[in-house]
Amino acid sequence: MTMEEKAENAIREQVLKRIRPSLEEERKLKMVVDELLEKAEIAARKMCIGINRATLVGSAARGTWISGTHDLDIFISFPEETSREELEKSGLLIARELAKEAEAFEERYAEHPYLNMRYMGFDVDIVPCFAVCSASEIKSAVDRTPFHNIFVKEHINDLQEEVLLLKQFMKGTGVYGSELRTRGFSGYLTELLIIHYGSFRDVVYSACEWKPGMVIDLLGHGCVDHKEPLVVVDPTDPRRNVAAALSVDRFARFIEACRLYVDTPSLAFFFPEPLKPLSDREVLAILGERRSSFLAIVFGTPDIVEDVLYPQLDKMEMNIRALLGQHGFTVLNSGSWAGEESVVLVEMLSSTLPLVKRHQGPPVWIKSHAEIFRSRYEKADETFSLYIENGNYIADIKRKFPAAKELLEERLMTCSLGKQLTEAVKKGYQVLENEELCSIKYESFRVFLRKWKKA
Repeated sequence: MTMEEKAENAIREQVLKRIRPSLEEERKLKMVVDELLEKAEIAARKMCIGINRATLVGSAARGTWISGTHDLDIFISFPEETSREELEKSGLLIARELAKEAEAFEERYAEHPYLNMRYMGFDVDIVPCFAVCSASEIKSAVDRTPFHNIFVKEHINDLQEEVLLLKQFMKGTGVYGSELRTRGFSGYLTELLIIHYGSFRDVVYSACEWKPGMVIDLLGHGCVDHKEPLVVVDPTDPRRNVAAALSVDRFARFIEACRLYVDTPSLAFFFPEPLKPLSDREVLAILGERRSSFLAIVFGTPDIVEDVLYPQLDKMEMNIRALLGQHGFTVLNSGSWAGEESVVLVEMLSSTLPLVKRHQGPPVWIKSHAEIFRSRYEKADETFSLYIENGNYIADIKRKFPAAKELLEERLMTCSLGKQLTEAVKKGYQVLENEELCSIKYESFRVFLRKWKKA
């Protein structure tokens, strides 16, 4: 065994010691799961609701959960012929019965309603689904999850600890989680990577050579061309890419992290030091060093689930960039953050432009257009000068919005922001410029600002 392998093995054991569930954790999880499944069956019988079964799915069912992560997914499967309306109604009735002894609960909505609750220290989702015959015949997006359970259990072959290592490595390097906030690697995707490559080490060393267009098809049954940077064909559905949610930036970040780890293995890849919020002095230093202009649009965060909020924030960010570009401002960078309030932050070359704006007209010899242009600008109050250059009329006119802050204060609502964000912004927003960013005191926002600071 080489010195490198010895170092990696030492790190591996230290990581597993911290993330491997204890016997006591496993015992408590089994007790809570058995209790919930039994209660679900009893509730269904009590209310004369016909269900196929209640099942635990996800990492807790597959032995690939990390110590301290107490998330449970209980699926209530209904006969395939059940109507969507009946599934939603009866699924919530059963879920509410289970939630009677919960510490807290709320009903949430994705493709259809489900219930989330805090129960004996566990974060539990109670999700209704259809008991379809195969994952390729699903009636709702969640219907394929039980098939994932079956496939992983049949093929994991005692590699659960390899999955734990890969998950923790992805968590530590910021690429774990397929939700729209992160757009990284899902738990199921990490399991398939381990099944395909055989170990955490082999995934990491192989990923050093990945490029966009990488395809992994465990069963060789893929039947659709996908355009995402990484394609992992779902073993339970030949049309689906398990890595569809993975963004190109998270894909690239994982490749970089793997290369850095191979060069210098370290426990810090798995358990990095928490990033500290930037102080006012550090924020001001960023502004001074970059000599660019920052604008932040700040408004109250609407009460919606993250998978609805973050796509709308992305849309808002994109359309604000477009609005600024249309009025002559050069955007260098941007980002969005959400907590109690939401912030879309834009960095520009400059937040002010000259009052004069060059406006090119038609060639003089295109008589009808030329005469219209000349009559429009010749004596207009907004015109500084009118002249001919290279055969075209040129009007130097007053710019309507020479300051980006003024533009956003007056025209933000002309942007397409998404339904809930539009309503939230209508309730009130403010545009902060440069040093005014220091008035935003949220610690996680100050961590977010590290995007603009060298590590």
